[in-house]
Amino acid sequence: MASQDWVEKDFYKILGVAKDVSDADLKKAYRKLAKENHPDLHPGDAAAEAKFKDISEAYDVLSDPEQRREYDAIRAMGGGARFTAGGQGAGFEDVFSNLFGGGGFQGQGFPGFGGFGGFGGPQRGQDLVANQTIDFIDSIHGTTIKLGVRGESVSVKVPAGIQDGQKLKVKGKGQPSPNGGPAGDLVVNIKVKSHSVFSRDGDNIRLTVPVTFAEAALGATIQVPTLGGEPVKLKVAPGTPNGRTLRVKGKGVQFPGRQGDLLATVEVMVPAHLSAKAKKLLEEFESELPDEDPRADLITRAGTL
Repeated sequence: MASQDWVEKDFYKILGVAKDVSDADLKKAYRKLAKENHPDLHPGDAAAEAKFKDISEAYDVLSDPEQRREYDAIRAMGGGARFTAGGQGAGFEDVFSNLFGGGGFQGQGFPGFGGFGGFGGPQRGQDLVANQTIDFIDSIHGTTIKLGVRGESVSVKVPAGIQDGQKLKVKGKGQPSPNGGPAGDLVVNIKVKSHSVFSRDGDNIRLTVPVTFAEAALGATIQVPTLGGEPVKLKVAPGTPNGRTLRVKGKGVQFPGRQGDLLATVEVMVPAHLSAKAKKLLEEFESELPDEDPRADLITRAGTL
């Protein structure tokens, strides 16, 4: 610290404290003023930088019991001697380092300081963000992806059941700290490709299963595909309507301690083309059905609205 005329500088006034201020209140006042006037918050402002130096000089002297006694004595005598605040006390950077845990300075003229957010120690490195698209089946069963990060290959484990839009974090694989602090993290945004057959519904997996009119009317046992596994048999009860959802237990998303289901929604397929014989048989079939209007209730309910 440069030689100063202590008698000309009122360090108590600079810090806004009384002469009998306690060590704790002195430190509290300094922290507040240092944050408000730090050059990182006022880039290119020479006046702010000078004020910050005065604040630091004042705290440097008043926080050291011996220098504080000498300073009070000189001020009481009204002068008569010039003192250099360096030799016995800590230097400008040392005081700030001791107060904030060894962070030093970084920014305008103060290399090593972690910026406004760096009070308390070395600055943490910045996070790196990557976007990764994975297949639907990998989002259900889990996988491992490899990403090139700063010249090295980083393996990222994708847990089973991850959903579109979720993020994964790999500790310490971001940017290194500029001043000896911990490295940042690698944050991976996951995008899941859509599947031509399956879709996600929470813990469950959905698909649409086509069935014939006869299977829906008479009942049948059909095969249903599973994601990445063998097909399973599914019983369609007689009279199953279009749009009914059937459940296959345990064939959905697999989590530790719980399992989702496979939800199969029935889609009754209506023949687009009928032979003359099939048409005649269908007409005979219809004539055997009860004389009911399936839309009668719909029309009645619509009329009451």
